[in-house]
Formats: sequence, C-alpha cells, structure tokens
Amino acid sequence: MNAHLQRALMLLGQSRHEMAIDELRQLLAVDPDNAMGHAVLAICFSETKQYADAQSESELAIHLAPDQPFVFYAQSIVLANRNQYAAAQTAIETAVGLDPYNPDYFAKLAEIQFNQHRWKETLEAAELGLSLDAESVGCTNLRAMALVKLGRKIEAEEAIGAALKRAPEDEYAHANMGWTLLEQNQPEKAMEHFREALRLNPEMEWARAGIIEAMKSRYFIYRIMLNWFLWMQKLQQKAQWGVIIGAYIGFRLLSGFADDHPEWSPWLQPLLIAYIAFALMTWVASPLFNLVLRTSKFGRLALSEHQIRSSTWVGVCVLSGIVLVAGYFVTGSSPLLGCALACMLLIPPLGRIYSCQEGWPRATLSLTTIALGFLAVVVVASSFGSYFIEGNVSRGLRGIAGLFFTPLLYGSIAAQFLTNALVSVSPKRGTDTGKMVWIIGGTLLGFAALAVMAFIGLVIVVGLQDAR
Repeated sequence: MNAHLQRALMLLGQSRHEMAIDELRQLLAVDPDNAMGHAVLAICFSETKQYADAQSESELAIHLAPDQPFVFYAQSIVLANRNQYAAAQTAIETAVGLDPYNPDYFAKLAEIQFNQHRWKETLEAAELGLSLDAESVGCTNLRAMALVKLGRKIEAEEAIGAALKRAPEDEYAHANMGWTLLEQNQPEKAMEHFREALRLNPEMEWARAGIIEAMKSRYFIYRIMLNWFLWMQKLQQKAQWGVIIGAYIGFRLLSGFADDHPEWSPWLQPLLIAYIAFALMTWVASPLFNLVLRTSKFGRLALSEHQIRSSTWVGVCVLSGIVLVAGYFVTGSSPLLGCALACMLLIPPLGRIYSCQEGWPRATLSLTTIALGFLAVVVVASSFGSYFIEGNVSRGLRGIAGLFFTPLLYGSIAAQFLTNALVSVSPKRGTDTGKMVWIIGGTLLGFAALAVMAFIGLVIVVGLQDAR
C-alpha cells in the first residue's frame, strides 16, 4: 500500500481529516487514477461537510474501479452524510454484493437502516455482520440499538454489557448503555455512562443529548413525557401519525358525545381535560425543562448553544405571561389574560425550532414562528392600546386584538402538527434550499406584515375621524 494512502487511512481513523486530505492530494498528484485514494478522499470531504467535492470524488472512484467494493462503501458514507439514505442503501448493498464477507459493510448497512427507523432490518444486518466477526464493535452497538428500539431491553442490556467487557473504552457502548438505562427509568446510572462516553469523546452529540434527558428525567412529570417520547420514537413514521391523528379523532368524538349526552359529562370531562393537558405537555415539556436546567451550573454546561438560545426565548414568553397574569389580578382587565395566552402560545414553536434539521425544515418552522410572533405582538399591542385609549379607537383596537387572536390560536395548534412533520424530515445536505425558503417566505411575510399594519392604521384613522 502506498505510504501516503496508509498515513491517510491512519489519520482518518483518528478523525484528523484535513491532514488526511493533504496526504491524499500528494498521492493523487503522483497517481491520479488511484481509485482507493479518491474513495478515501471522498470520505474525508464528506466528514468535513464539503459535500459537492465528496460527491465528485466518490463518483470518480466508482468510474475508475467499478468492481471494487470499497468505492461503493465510500459512496454510501458520502450519501448517508447528506441524508440521502435510499441511495446510500443502494451503494452499500452493492458493496456487500461484491464482498459479502466484510463486517464493516454490514455495520454501515445496519447504520443506514437505523437512520431510516427500520429496526428489524437494522437488527438483521447487524447480526449478519456479527456472524462474520463476533467482536465487531460497530455491529454489536447497532444490534443493541435495534434491540432497544424493538423493546427487547434485556437482550439489549446483555449485548451492550458484552460489548463493554470487550471494549471498555468504546464511547458508543457507554452511550448505548446510558440510553438503555434511561428507558428503564434509571437516570442516575444512565448519567454515569453518558459522562464516560463524553470523557472518551467530548464531541459525541448523542451522549450529550442523553445526559440532558437524564437530568430532566429526575423530575417526575418529565419522566412521564420522556417515556412517551421514547415510545413514539420506536414507531415507524406512519404509525406515529396514526397515534397522533387517532388520539385527536378520539378526543373530538368523546367531546361531541359529552355535548350530546350531558349525563356522561362528569365522567368524560376529566378524560378530555387530561388529553388536553397531555397534548400541551408534549409540546412544551422539553423547552420548559431546558429552562429549568439553566438554574444549575452543570445544566448550563450540558445544554447546547441552540438549546440555551431557545430556552431564553421560552423564558421571555413565560415571564411575560406571568407578568400579564399578575397584571390581570391587580387591574381586573380581562384583555390581559388574552395577552398572557398569546405569549404562552409561542412557547411550543419557539422551543422546537432547533429540533428540525438545518435547511428548509428549520427555515420553514422559523418563518412560521416569526409569523405567530407577529400576530402575538399585534394582539398584545392592540390590547394595551385599547386600555390606555378611550372612545372609538379603543373599541377598534379591541376588535383588532380579537380578530388576530383567532388565527394566532389556531395557527399555534396547526404549527404543532407542522413541527411533528418537519422534525422527521432529513433534507439533502449541501444545498441552498434553506436560503430559498427564507427569501421567498420572508418576502411574503414582509408583505403580509405591511398589509396588517396598514389595516391597523386605517382602523385608528377611522376611529379618530369618528371621534371628531
């Protein structure tokens, strides 16, 4: 093997991608038709988010050596990193077809299946890899992850325990054990393994997310919500929507039955209230408890920059709501309650913006939240204006507050269904679709805002003229 290629592979294993790229460029300057060199360079470019170059290098490697399994393995990594899982699966299956005895290829196939929420297929691929190499760390971890998602917790714990015995310094095994213990409602033990995973790999996002969930699950209410979230994650996307829509239809049917049969109302009302409370908690639990974590030093360190930012926005809404409710009790002005509710309606979308992946999903939810925020500002400003101004203008402002509160309320509810859809989307990385959404959506939102402001101005002018 060429010395440059050998050093590049060693550097790639150490995640020193830029140095590996330098070695590979020296190799390809001498041997430009080295397919292996182009394939490894594609992986390095992909890991450094140079997706266009990675795609070009992987295609060139396949063109130079279409009978070599490694070039298809490299292409599967490039495509998977761009969230193109269907194409990545085709590439890795080609690699497996050319070399059905390499456990690393089965580990990659299992990983791609896992990212598509295909738990049974993940388990099958991982077990095929383990049949070739019983000590394959990648296949062992993916098998354990699939077992957890399939609800086979005892088998998963045994598999992870065996992996930790073989490789006690494997960060993925520790993170797997942490999530397994978290599903068993053992947050303190889970924290130990998450901390160890972060000690071994401080950049491991999965372990950092686990330690945050473990900290929040110390609170009984959030522990209930976490069990719900983990259960929902085990379901296929269609099944998740089936649960959400089915629960809503059930709520509507029970609500209608209670209205038609008042004698059943005392028995059904608690169920309906419980459903509403639970639905609200699924929307606001995570951002609210992130806000709680900021009261502790370790919690502040564990939260990411995005989580801190969104929890700050949530904190502003919570504080505003509390102040407005207090104002209601002091003044007795009922519009203040509407203003408080307007602030609270912004918490769910604000808290989940960064749950969506970068690109058009996050841009779409951000623009939706900005639109709802604008409506909330109109409601609050109109309500306050009507309190300090008398006469026709005051009545006009109260009418504006009531008029815009309705789309704010229903828009906030619709935004939750939109959020659930966007969170599950994995957009193609390396494209500018997010910028396009910002440009088009921002322009439309700007025109809509100007129209609303013109309408409010017209109402005020007409009110002033009538007062004269």
